[in-house]
Amino acid sequence: MAGGTFVDSGNAKQFDGKVTAFVLVTSFVAAMGGLLFGYDLGITGGVTSMDPFLIKFFPSVYKQMKGETLRESQYCKYDNELLTLFTSSLYLAALVASFFASTTTRVMGRKTSMFVGGLFFLIGALLNGFAQNIGMLIVGRLLLGFGVGYCNQSVPVYLSEIAPAKIRGALNIGFQMMITIGILVANLINYGTSKLENGWRISLGLGAVPAIMLCLGSLFLSDTPNSMIERGQSDAARKMLQKIRGIDNVEEEFQDLINASEEAKNVEHPWKNITQPRYKPQLTFCSFIPFFQQLTGINVIMFYGPVLFKTLGFGDDAALMSAVISGGVNVLATFVSIFSVDKFGRRFLFLEGGVQMFICQIAVGTMIALKFGVSGEGSFTRGEANLLLFFICAYVAAFAWSWGPLGWLVPSEICSLEVRSAGQAINVAVNMLFTFGIAQIFLNMLCHLKFGLFFFFAGFVLIMTVFIALFLPETKNVPIEEMNKVWKSHWFWTKFVPDVDTVTNNNRRATAQS
Repeated sequence: MAGGTFVDSGNAKQFDGKVTAFVLVTSFVAAMGGLLFGYDLGITGGVTSMDPFLIKFFPSVYKQMKGETLRESQYCKYDNELLTLFTSSLYLAALVASFFASTTTRVMGRKTSMFVGGLFFLIGALLNGFAQNIGMLIVGRLLLGFGVGYCNQSVPVYLSEIAPAKIRGALNIGFQMMITIGILVANLINYGTSKLENGWRISLGLGAVPAIMLCLGSLFLSDTPNSMIERGQSDAARKMLQKIRGIDNVEEEFQDLINASEEAKNVEHPWKNITQPRYKPQLTFCSFIPFFQQLTGINVIMFYGPVLFKTLGFGDDAALMSAVISGGVNVLATFVSIFSVDKFGRRFLFLEGGVQMFICQIAVGTMIALKFGVSGEGSFTRGEANLLLFFICAYVAAFAWSWGPLGWLVPSEICSLEVRSAGQAINVAVNMLFTFGIAQIFLNMLCHLKFGLFFFFAGFVLIMTVFIALFLPETKNVPIEEMNKVWKSHWFWTKFVPDVDTVTNNNRRATAQS
């Protein structure tokens, strides 16, 4: 079959093309942006549980952890606003950066945005590794946040645009895979450096390694055809599309990209445009998916894994090793998503993951309630601790093949070109806003809600699972520029989304009048 032809799959076109080695290698390099985010997620919890780090920067936390100051219960060992600010400041910076990154990604291209993100992260990691005071530490965290904001904005968009529709899910989840690998590597490094006097410096400073890898890798990346067309480089875009599809006849798909770009140029204000009724599905999911992703409670485990395990009675080494085990489960479970997302679809993984997370959180909350009660006094036996770790790992696995990767995949693939940069910026901004909020208040919530914290997150998991069941249509194997037909065929969104022909005719009239 000629490369420019397509077949109708359901309601959407399916363009021909090979899965080329060039696409796979390029996607792998781009996905390294996830290493930055993952490494920071994993490294922070371990570092904040290291005695030398606490003694130097947070001596009051160290004293209350050792029982030198009176606290009301085991739940409140680490409750300190300055300590949580160290963790959460990064995500506040990422929130701010996501809006600048949206413009950079649109005007200068996806690869430039990735390079800028890597550079910010590199400087931030070095500042943290050499930090002499709390001010230097926080500035480093803010720069790390700018790096995360830029990478989380540009990488999912890059992966969604360069991948063939039939494997777009798997390639995009490469970003989440790199996040999980970063978390696991960070946990292993923390386990190794925890015995060293200044091991925390090594842990924080090694964040420069994935940053250097991304900066160097982005120099060799080619930008996506969508981005090239958006910036007026049509000839280069056609050649790039031929290269990534592995065929010469790409005219049908190329013309679709040209048409999408022309329609996008008629949109003078993408931020205002995405609030129009016909973009209500995109605005809804770019806002609610990252909102719900953070309210699964996953960052309780990712940020504060070692701290949480120590609070629940695990020893120092056992706490760090438990974090390593949950990090390993995280990586392995993400492979499940890679191999199943384009076969079983997004909805199935969302719903199965939601049910499994709900059951596990209820089980963990119940175990802690029975053992610690409201007073926070008590400890787990070895067998009970292993059972608790099993439920936590089962919870992490469910997140890793559902809400973890799909939280980045779905928002990046549902937005047409005219609102894509704005939609992804909203996705990152909401994600970082609630990541910041959870990071900032978790230890305080643990102190006051106690075991009820796990029931709190379980309630949100139930709500978001029902939300997906009712409102998310299946988007697997649908080319990005054909996504409008998916919304048009959905029972709820059809009332907001006009026919494709109506939109095209309106745009043509607007162009003619101008």
